[in-house]
Amino acid sequence: MIEELAEPVWRARAAAHRSRMERWTLPHRERSRLREAHPVHDFLFTYYSLRPAQLEQWQPGPGVRLLGDAGEFPERLGYRPDGDGIVLDPALLPERVRRTAGFVHGLVASTAARPARYGCFGLHEWAMVYRTDRPRHDAVPLRLGSTGTDAVVESMQVTCTHHDAFRFFTAAARPLNALQPAREDQAELEQPGCLHATMDLYKWAYKLLPATPAELLGGCFALASEVRELDMRASPYDLAAHGYDPVRIETPAGRADYARAQQAFAERAAPLRTRLLALCAALSEPAAVPSCAPARTA
Repeated sequence: MIEELAEPVWRARAAAHRSRMERWTLPHRERSRLREAHPVHDFLFTYYSLRPAQLEQWQPGPGVRLLGDAGEFPERLGYRPDGDGIVLDPALLPERVRRTAGFVHGLVASTAARPARYGCFGLHEWAMVYRTDRPRHDAVPLRLGSTGTDAVVESMQVTCTHHDAFRFFTAAARPLNALQPAREDQAELEQPGCLHATMDLYKWAYKLLPATPAELLGGCFALASEVRELDMRASPYDLAAHGYDPVRIETPAGRADYARAQQAFAERAAPLRTRLLALCAALSEPAAVPSCAPARTA
């Protein structure tokens, strides 16, 4: 079933999406202009590669007919006239989008089906600076110093399940992890309690552009931003100068706080995973073209 949007409606949605994303894109552009680094938020634009202008751009996704003057959309890949409007036709998208949709569907579905684990306590960030004199954020001091940081890693079990976090572990930290996550077993190891698996929903959403509904993309990005803040607050870095209080995972109270926040993020990520899976299905089987348009309040 096709959802029809009158021009005032979809233009209002486009303006609302842009305004929502400018909360992050405008400060990022200003920092870039001033050549100022931010140890928390730069990650959202450097590790994740979508440009700010692309993040701000609105698109309806499949299953939506835009009415009125939508002349700018046929210039984008996948759009075609349809009756008195235009639609995104998955059959017109590059083959890479369909292949990516198949991969993302498999990974996200297997992650969603696995029980969440809440016992890692963010030690991946500590393992990235374990026994090294070259921490990733060398302009930010370590809260407990090098010796204290190493002692925390050695006092707890490291149980990272995420390959793209594990690959940044120092050589000394890698043998301490209970698992050795590799790219080829990503779908067998990722689980919904992992902060990085939650943040990566944003990556999988933008990998499916131009087919991803902007509200889904924006929802994944907004959640990734909050998760990133927890990720760094629980890290060994002292971020007080940037306005962040630490989550002291070296203490029982801090670990309990981390696990509660981790569980809350996993619960908030679940509906985004469901919507992402629906999008992947729409792109993998374009003849069906089910509506995966998000609710108005994404």
